[in-house]
Amino acid sequence: MINLVAIDHVVFRVRDVPAMLRFYEQVLGARLERTLEEYGLYQLRIGAALVDLVDVNGKLGREGGHAPGEGGRNVDHVCFQVLPWDGDALLTHLASHGITDARISSRYGAQGQGPSIYIADPEGNTIELKGPPWPPVAPAGE
Repeated sequence: MINLVAIDHVVFRVRDVPAMLRFYEQVLGARLERTLEEYGLYQLRIGAALVDLVDVNGKLGREGGHAPGEGGRNVDHVCFQVLPWDGDALLTHLASHGITDARISSRYGAQGQGPSIYIADPEGNTIELKGPPWPPVAPAGE
């Protein structure tokens, strides 16, 4: 039996590495952990997980075919848990980086129903920022 417990890493094929690095480092607070220039691979730490950026013009990227674009993506979205959760502070932070259309919604995730914000990175990958589950609601009359 395989017991999957968390995201280890996600790989995005990208066209504009500097823009993507700025987004993940400055907007989401990731930390560049390892760079393998000869392969066009940039690995960023986000909590216990990694986000790998593969330059479509690098050695690895050329092996993967065409660059992502209008015709489709190889990833629907990636969800990162955000703790502690302060929705208003997150929206303010995102707005300071030009992301003004972000909204908090209630969505179901690995830990249950709770607050969530969808945004897009510079190349159109959807990123979900997920807070902890809502507190249980006491039954009426208690």
